Amino acid sequence: MKHSNLIVLLTAVSLSLLALTPPVKPKPAKLVKVWETDTTLRTPESVLYDGDNTLYVTNIDGKPGELDGSGFISKVTLDGKIENLRWTSGLNAPKGMGLYKNRLYVTDVYRLVCINTENGQAEKTWDAVGKGGFLNDVTIAKDGTVYVSDNQNDKIYRLKDEKWEVWMEGEQLNKPNGVLAVGKDKLMVGSTKIGALRSVDVAKKTLTTLADGMAATDGIVPEGKGNYFVSDWNGQIFHVSADGTKVQLLDTREQKINSADIDYVASKKLLIVPTFYKNSLVAYRVE
Repeated sequence: MKHSNLIVLLTAVSLSLLALTPPVKPKPAKLVKVWETDTTLRTPESVLYDGDNTLYVTNIDGKPGELDGSGFISKVTLDGKIENLRWTSGLNAPKGMGLYKNRLYVTDVYRLVCINTENGQAEKTWDAVGKGGFLNDVTIAKDGTVYVSDNQNDKIYRLKDEKWEVWMEGEQLNKPNGVLAVGKDKLMVGSTKIGALRSVDVAKKTLTTLADGMAATDGIVPEGKGNYFVSDWNGQIFHVSADGTKVQLLDTREQKINSADIDYVASKKLLIVPTFYKNSLVAYRVE
C-alpha cells in the first residue's frame, strides 16, 4: 500500500471513531462556601456588586410591605466584612437595586428611590401607578434605561429619559420578580407564579420561556455566554444554560435558609446570596 493511501485510510478510520464517540459533557458547576457575614444584617433581601470592592445590601428590617421607615442599606466588602451597616436609612422595606454611574436605584414598596452613592442621600422618587404597588426588582440597561418589576400587580415599569411609566402589564407576566436587562433589546424576567425564567423582546414585548420549574424565582444574574444563575426565594439556586438546561446548585430549604436576590462577581467567581430571615450574606465560589 502506498504511503499516501495509508494516511487516507488512517484518517478515515480516525474520523469514524470520532463520529462514534459521544461528546463529553462538561461537568456541572458546584458551589463551595467561602464566607458568611455576621448576623447584624436585618432581613437582607438583595445584594448588588458595585464593580470595585463593595456589595450594597438592602435590609427590610420588618415586614416586606410595611411602611415603617426602618429599612436601610448596608455596605459589605468582598471578603464578607460589614463596612457600614446603616450606610443610608429611612427607607421602608427596600428590595431590588440597580446601579448606573453614581446613582443607586432601589425599590421601596410603592416607590422607586434614587440615591446618590457619593453621600447616601435620596435625590428623587417615583411612585407606583394606581393603588397597592409592590415594586420588587430593578435592572438598568447600558443606556441608563431603568426597569422595575411590580410582583403583586403584574407590571413592569420603565424609567427612560426621566419618563416614568407602566411599560408592560398583564397576567401573562405571571407575577414578575427578578428582572435583568441584557443589552438594549432583551429583558430577562423571573415569573414567580410559574417558576420560570423568561425573556422579553423589548421592541415587540413578546415573552419566551427559557426554563421553568424553579418555584419562587427571585434573583437573575448572568454568568456569560447566555447562561444565568437564578435563585428561588425558598432556598434554591439554579444554573440555566443558554439552551434552557437547568441544574440545581444549592438547596437549603430543609435548613429553612432562603435565597433571595443574588449577585455574581464574575472576576472572583463568587455568587453572593442574601439569606433573608437568617440575617446574613453567604458567598459561594462557583467551581
